[in-house]
Amino acid sequence: MQWKVSGLLASVLLRYYVVAGVAAVIVRIAQPSRRPKLSAIPTVGSSGGWLGSWWAGIKYMTNAADVIQEGYEKASFFAHSLFLTFMLLQHNGAPFKIATLYHWVVVVTSRAHIEELQHAREDELSFLAAINEDFNFECLLGSEIYHDTYHVTVMRSQLPRKIGGSYPELRDKIVTSFDEILNLNDNGDMFPVTENGDSLILDDVEWTRIPALTTMQQIICRASHRSFVGLPLCRNPDYVALNIQFTIDAVTGGLAIGFFPKFLRPHSQLLDSLVARFITNVPENIRRGITHLRPIIEERRKYLNEYGKDWTEKPNDFLSWLMDEVPDATVESMTKRMLTVNLAAIHTSANVFTNALYNLAANPQYAQPLREEVKTIVKREGWSKVSLSKMHKVDSFLKESIRIDGIDACWSLYLPVYNAAVKDFMFSDGTLIPKGTRINAGLVALHHDDALYENSKVFDPFRFADMGEEDEEGAKHQFVATSPEYLSFGHGLHACPGRFFAAAELKMMLAHIVTTYDIKLEENTTRPQSLHIGNSIGANPTAKVMFRKRVRYAGVQ
Repeated sequence: MQWKVSGLLASVLLRYYVVAGVAAVIVRIAQPSRRPKLSAIPTVGSSGGWLGSWWAGIKYMTNAADVIQEGYEKASFFAHSLFLTFMLLQHNGAPFKIATLYHWVVVVTSRAHIEELQHAREDELSFLAAINEDFNFECLLGSEIYHDTYHVTVMRSQLPRKIGGSYPELRDKIVTSFDEILNLNDNGDMFPVTENGDSLILDDVEWTRIPALTTMQQIICRASHRSFVGLPLCRNPDYVALNIQFTIDAVTGGLAIGFFPKFLRPHSQLLDSLVARFITNVPENIRRGITHLRPIIEERRKYLNEYGKDWTEKPNDFLSWLMDEVPDATVESMTKRMLTVNLAAIHTSANVFTNALYNLAANPQYAQPLREEVKTIVKREGWSKVSLSKMHKVDSFLKESIRIDGIDACWSLYLPVYNAAVKDFMFSDGTLIPKGTRINAGLVALHHDDALYENSKVFDPFRFADMGEEDEEGAKHQFVATSPEYLSFGHGLHACPGRFFAAAELKMMLAHIVTTYDIKLEENTTRPQSLHIGNSIGANPTAKVMFRKRVRYAGVQ
C-alpha cells in the first residue's frame, strides 16, 4: 500500500521543526554510528562525523529532491570507481547513501538495481516497514492492523476486479460532489451547439475563487466513499470531515513520535495506546469512526445471518469485501482498516489531482483538446470502463503531472530487522544491503532525466499519449503502468494496489472538469509551487484556482 503525505505538510513542518532538531541531536549523540556495514557505499551530502550527517539530515528534511539529484549526477563516477560494468548498470550507476535526521538511506537509480527491487518479497524488502519507520502507524493503530494487512490483500484482489461495475455510480457521485461543493451558478440559458462544438464564452458568467487542495480532498473523499461504504454514509458531512482529519492527525502524530529516539519510544501495545492517546487525536478519530460504522456493520451482519453471503441487495463496496474476508472481525478493527485505506488513498489522490489542476489552470490552452477527446468518446460510447480507457490525452495529462510534480522524492523500501530469519540483501553486482537498512529508488531524479524523458523539465501534457501512438505496446505508457523509469506507483510486487481505482476516479474528475467548467489561475499569479518536506512532495495547500460554469447547450452540457 502506498502511504503518502499531502497538503498538511506545511503545518507539520511548523509544528515539529524545533522538536525535530532537538530530537535529532539526541539521536546523534546517543547513536552516533547508525551506518551499519555501509562504509563501502559512497556518501552524498555529508561532510562526515555525526555533526556533518546531522546537518545533511536537515538538508534532506528541507529538500530531499536536490540531495538525491546530487547523488544521481555523481552515480556514474561512483560506478567507475567501483569497477561496475555499464551493461549491468544500464543507466546512471552505483548506489549511494544519504543521511536523514534519524538514519542512513541507500539510494539506487540504475535499471538493473530497480528491477531487482521489484522482485524482492515483502519479507525481504518491506514497503510497510519503511512507512512505519517514518510515521509509526504500529504505535498509532496497533500491531494487529500493522502486521495483519488483509485490507491490503482485499484492495489488491477485489478493487480492480469489481470497480468496472461501479463506474456509473462513481460518475454520478463525482458530478454530484462537484455541484454541491463548488456550488457554482450559471445563467441557466440554453444555446445552440456551434458547428465545431466550441464553447460559447460569455463575459458575464461569474468566476469563483476555489481553494484547490481542500476542495479536491472533499470531492475525492465523497466520491471514493461511494465505493468504500456506499450510501448514505458517503454523504454524511461528519464522516467526510473525519476521514480528512484522520490523515492529518495520524501523520502529524506519527511524526511527533518519530522525533524521539527509538530507545525512548514505547514497545508494548499498552504503552503504544497510551502514547497515541496523549500525543495524538487518533483514538478520538477511531471512536468517531466506530460511531458511524457500527450500525452499518451490525445491520449487514444481520442480513448475512438471515439471507446468507450472497443476499440479493448486498452492497458491493469495500466494507462488504472486508466483512467477507474476516466475518468475525471486531467493529474497531474494521473501523481502523477503513480509516487506514482512506489515509492511503484519498489524500494521495487529492494531492495528485490538485497538482494536475494547477497545471491545467496555468496552461488553459490544453483544455480544448482534452474537452474534444472526452466529448467525442462519450458521445459514441457513454461513460464506462471501456470509454475511459480510450481517453488517452486525459490519461497522459495526469501521468505527466505526477511525473513532473511528484508525490515523493523516493520510492521507499525497508529491510526488516524484526524477523531474525531475514538475511542481508545482496544485489547481483555484489552490493550488500544489511538488514535494518532503508533502501530507496531515486524517483524524482529518474523522472527528470533528459535521457529518459525528452525535455524532462518541461510539462508536456500529451507526452505519454504520443508515446503510446508511436509504440505498438501502447499500454505500457498508461497512467497506471509502472516501470524502472516510472515509479510514481512503485513497481513490481510493491506497486500500489489501489492505483487502478485511483486512476479511474481521477480521469473521470478531469474529464468532468474540462467539459463542465473553465478554470484559470488568479490574476497576477504563477503556477503554485509544491512543498518539499523530507521525502514527501505536496501540492501547495493554500493556493486558489478560478472556476466558472460553462454555458449549457441545447441537449448537451
